[in-house]
Amino acid sequence: MIRDPEYLEWSVGEFQRRETLSTKQRFALADAMWAEGVSLGVLPPADLLEGIEVDLRIARVLNSCSKRY
Repeated sequence: MIRDPEYLEWSVGEFQRRETLSTKQRFALADAMWAEGVSLGVLPPADLLEGIEVDLRIARVLNSCSKRY
């Protein structure tokens, strides 16, 4: 349980400012997170298209807002 969320937010921000990762390290981190998700049984999703309607709807809204006239 997090007892001091402000300190957690501050420490994460400090880590992000200090830590710079190479592209190779970023891919290794992503692979490790994917492997952890697989080991926990939450990845890959059972239905790959589950929730795609919501994603498409959000994409349409964002694309309509970002067009320059």
